[in-house]
Amino acid sequence: MSDKKTFPLVLPLNDASVTLEQVGGKGASLARLVAAGLPVPSGFQVTTSAYRCFVNENGLQEKIMAAVATVTADHPDTFDNASRLIESLFANSVMPEGVNRAIRQAYAQLGEGKTAVAVRSSATAEDLPELSFAGQQETYLNMLGEEMVLAAVQRCWASLWTSRAMDYRARHQIPSEDVSLAVVIQELVPADAAGVLFTANPLSGARDQVVINAAWGLGEAIVSGKVNPDTMVVDKISMKIIEQHINQKNVMTVRTPEGTHEEAVPADQRVRAVLSPGQAVELARLGVKIEGLYGQPMDIEWALHTDSMFIVQARPITTLHGHNPAMEEWNDSLGGDYLWTNGNLGEAIPDVMTPCTWSLVQIFMADAMATSSVAPYLGYGNVGGRFYMNLSVAASLAATFGLNRKRFVKLTEEVFGRLPEGLEIPLIPMSRWGVLRKLVPVAIRVMRRVRANQKRLPEFLAAAPEHCETLRARINTTPNAGDLLELWHNEVLPFFHDCCYMLEAAAKQGGSALIFVRRNLRKMVGESDTNTLLTGLSTSANQLASLGPLIGLTQLTHGEIDRATFARRYGHRSPHEFEVSIARPGEGTDWIDQQLAGLKEAKVDITVLLQRQESTRTAAWERLSARYPKQVATVHRQIDRWAMIARNREVARTEVIRIFWVLRAFALRAGELTGQGENIFFLAIGEILALLSGEDASVVIIPARRKAYAHYCALPPYPALILGHFDPSRWAADPERRGDIFDARGTGLAKSQGITGFPGAAGVVEGRARVILTAEEGEQLQPGEILITTVTNVGWTPLFPRAAAVVTDVGAPLSHAAIVARELGIPAVVGCGNATMRLHTGDLVRVNGELGTVEVLQVAGVLP
Repeated sequence: MSDKKTFPLVLPLNDASVTLEQVGGKGASLARLVAAGLPVPSGFQVTTSAYRCFVNENGLQEKIMAAVATVTADHPDTFDNASRLIESLFANSVMPEGVNRAIRQAYAQLGEGKTAVAVRSSATAEDLPELSFAGQQETYLNMLGEEMVLAAVQRCWASLWTSRAMDYRARHQIPSEDVSLAVVIQELVPADAAGVLFTANPLSGARDQVVINAAWGLGEAIVSGKVNPDTMVVDKISMKIIEQHINQKNVMTVRTPEGTHEEAVPADQRVRAVLSPGQAVELARLGVKIEGLYGQPMDIEWALHTDSMFIVQARPITTLHGHNPAMEEWNDSLGGDYLWTNGNLGEAIPDVMTPCTWSLVQIFMADAMATSSVAPYLGYGNVGGRFYMNLSVAASLAATFGLNRKRFVKLTEEVFGRLPEGLEIPLIPMSRWGVLRKLVPVAIRVMRRVRANQKRLPEFLAAAPEHCETLRARINTTPNAGDLLELWHNEVLPFFHDCCYMLEAAAKQGGSALIFVRRNLRKMVGESDTNTLLTGLSTSANQLASLGPLIGLTQLTHGEIDRATFARRYGHRSPHEFEVSIARPGEGTDWIDQQLAGLKEAKVDITVLLQRQESTRTAAWERLSARYPKQVATVHRQIDRWAMIARNREVARTEVIRIFWVLRAFALRAGELTGQGENIFFLAIGEILALLSGEDASVVIIPARRKAYAHYCALPPYPALILGHFDPSRWAADPERRGDIFDARGTGLAKSQGITGFPGAAGVVEGRARVILTAEEGEQLQPGEILITTVTNVGWTPLFPRAAAVVTDVGAPLSHAAIVARELGIPAVVGCGNATMRLHTGDLVRVNGELGTVEVLQVAGVLP
């Protein structure tokens, strides 16, 4: 970094001559606001020269670049590993004396070293017209005294290399060696209220409106999503408030001697408007002035103290609705008025899909679930990059065979979850005869295929793992594009079809036995004993595939198998196992080590959990025998058959996942041989095959698809149910959005007053909640905490022994979370719809897995 220009180590915030290279995007923007006479808190800037001085004098640059060189875009864990290493380097380095002295002197001028300040990162690649970098680096509030300020500056420098910042730069192709960091230090406004202002409506894209979000206390509660703020919409021309939503604000961020924390809002303020109409208009006028200064719509952070407004940050809006023509739109909800659900298969495919993955999933669905669609209406779709099933098609097929809505909902709730009372299921515009004419020929072909494949199933499943391993090896050594294309057509694609057909055959064993056995048992013994009697799916002779990775990790811990064996048996299973752009554990990632460390920390042996559940199951059988002595043998036969069907489905499903590992290998090799590298994942499989044939016309669309993928990935997980046309960006920007359902008709379905779902696994537990939205965050789960998440799949299984209970937004009695929790005897409530939005990490909750309820006993940060 020695070839960079040298600037003063510290500059005043009101220095209008500063540049982006000196003080980063945030610093340059604040200096511009000060120069325009806007009310910005006073302060100073620690320039990029100070950062480079720190890095150079501690000999860190080569070490940082070496760590960055180890990251790869499709291996999220490599970003985490590099970040931890760099963070350690910064923490163990010493701030140069010249930098130390300059910061102390500038801080003393704010008030003799006794002024509370906000210490904010300002990178040279943030707050730009096309890249906001919002939230990528760190901010520290209420830093008081020289030592706290100096320590915060050093932590800000380190935050240039967080995993999320490195990933963001990589996705936007910003070279790591070109970035640097300044730090803005400002007097902290002791805010009575704070929030965010948009000078264009982020929901509609309307540029003649100002949208204001406001909450009590410091602004961090809004930024972190811990409070539902008031929202006011002001017309720019008339400066009149045209829309206002006053929400209940339960939590606010306040100052403490150590920094900040959340505490309860006083009862008399919770439903009171934060801003008066006059204050809202004053703030809107400031926003319009700032927009005029920059010449474009702006995202502005503000604070209010004793009737005085302050602007603490301003950045361009980079994702304004309706103004992004260079981005593809992936949204099948726009194709008609349908009801969509992400239950069941959406649990297995939880990620935003790359175009390559989506094209392969379409092949899988056409083969494995051929009767779920009736041309031209598909029984599944891509909504904002995520997989959804089209319940309107399923309900229309059911209606064709005489099932009304009530009967259909009752039959499918074990699989897709409950539908709210009063929620209409629009049917497809096709007559009963039209459906039959389309469906019957398909059904006949499927029945014939299933009969033939059910005979082949045991032999196929036994040979599939080795065949997949052979195919991957051959793909990796294929020398040219022509040979790879030939291998696809002659071997990879036919075997892919075979795997899908075998899952179809396994899924149709026993018809609806998985649903009816549960229902009949529930009538006899109730929910709790039903769930217990249907456990025991995983035995030494017949292992349940969902528990496979966890059992394998336990065997690896005990020395019963080695790492190579684990990778061969379970290396294809992961939280993202359908997404072909993401590496598998068997590819040598750190996933195995992380899971082993988590199990060691939990100090729980899975064999002990399984044995404990076996005792519980024995007691349930004894109760059944006492009540229904003449029916015990029949029930045993039914449950044994139920278990056999469930295990066969799981094994067939695991082989489908294994072939997706083969498909990933094919795509990677295609990228190598065509020179496209990992850009290949932004082409559909047909486009990849054309590229291998020498036709490269599709390559030009890759940037727009990358942009779409990054955009959809940045949004929170969508609602479990979507009715009608759904705009993911608009929904995400709505402060009143719901995580359980989106109804485009605005029929106002009642919100649940509590947190309820399906009884997934019996037991009552009290403990601290840990809200985790991705499996990569799993290391945050501490032993004995209650796991709160949107959805789980096989890749989440190793986390379960650490959890005292499991609560999910999405799911049903036959979902992954419910099945695994029952096998391990961990209380679970699944399919709550709104748990991740209603609960916060640290909340004390009671989970009742028998009743399917979650009760908040104490809100995090609020004294009882």
